Amino acid sequence: MAAPDHTPTDPDGIRGRTQGTAQFPLSVLDLVTVGAGHTATDALRTSVKLSRLAENRGFHRYWVAEHHSMPGVASTSPAVILAHLAAHTTRIRLGSGGVMLPNHAPLVIAEQFGTLEAMAPGRIDLGLGRAPGTDGATAAALRRTDRLNEGADDFPEQLAELTRFLDDDFPDGHPYARIHAVPGPIQATSPGGVQSPHRPPVWLLGSSGFSARLAGVLGLPFAFAHHFSAQNTIPALDLYRESFQPSAVLDSPYALIGVSTLATDDEKEARRQILAAALNMVRLRTGRPGLVPTPEEAEAYEFSPMERDFIDSWNSNVIHGTADEVRSGLDDLQKRTGADELMLTANAHSGAVRLRSYELIADAYQLPTAPTAQA
Repeated sequence: MAAPDHTPTDPDGIRGRTQGTAQFPLSVLDLVTVGAGHTATDALRTSVKLSRLAENRGFHRYWVAEHHSMPGVASTSPAVILAHLAAHTTRIRLGSGGVMLPNHAPLVIAEQFGTLEAMAPGRIDLGLGRAPGTDGATAAALRRTDRLNEGADDFPEQLAELTRFLDDDFPDGHPYARIHAVPGPIQATSPGGVQSPHRPPVWLLGSSGFSARLAGVLGLPFAFAHHFSAQNTIPALDLYRESFQPSAVLDSPYALIGVSTLATDDEKEARRQILAAALNMVRLRTGRPGLVPTPEEAEAYEFSPMERDFIDSWNSNVIHGTADEVRSGLDDLQKRTGADELMLTANAHSGAVRLRSYELIADAYQLPTAPTAQA
């Protein structure tokens, strides 16, 4: 893998950065949540507002995740959304958290993210996962095959092929040696000799040990989905660090974790909001995906004992409450895991509630207070 333009110490020159009183970078994971009574258009407008808020308040990066066949999650096409957000921001890093590689031909991903890099030079991250991001039937429709395990099993080979396309360095004699992902490195130098930024850095995403080990062996930055696999966080990070081999990308491990957070002006309201998000997860896990319900609907819902157990378990991993309570929880989680960066995802029925959550967290860490542009 060719080295990126920055020195090989961390994925984008961020290691050790402090902002405000935060001793580690804070970033945003956006699921483009659609609440009951709202539309995908509303959710995408919220994403524009949130990306601008994140940029102006000093969050480091802003990622969107690939999901399918979930009415309450409008992030089916990360590359399309990222292009839209790139047009409304100027500095913040944008990326996928992640693109599910087995769902796509590696050449297509290389072309999409090469195009994004051309749109927003030096600001694009390519986070990759090996799960389908959906149920089995939808995955089969996406991949046009019933052999769903093939994509996950072939992930290392797919990753190697994608990396070759990104670097434009298939060896002579390879069937793809004359194929170029455009825009890409082949267009890196203008006729006047001006060098354009290198291709987007690759991250591996995971919720278990497979991608943790692979990221370590390849010397890539690793993002772990603590927000839905908290019990595996420390074992996966340990495995990543133990497996790590220095590369042209990194001299030492760099781990980011996704964290469910919600800050509100009082703790009681935080509990109301996360109950609604948890009810949405109950319905998703039992094959009834829908729009994120209102807090009022969640409060009126009669949970079965099994559902109540799930809710209690799920919400125990959501850091929620007042801004100070959330900051304390985030600081403690970072100390326990040793994560180099925390990526916060706020799931709530209302876009306004999500925006307020990030504002409160930014205030708690005394991040910059530049005004947020209007959408």
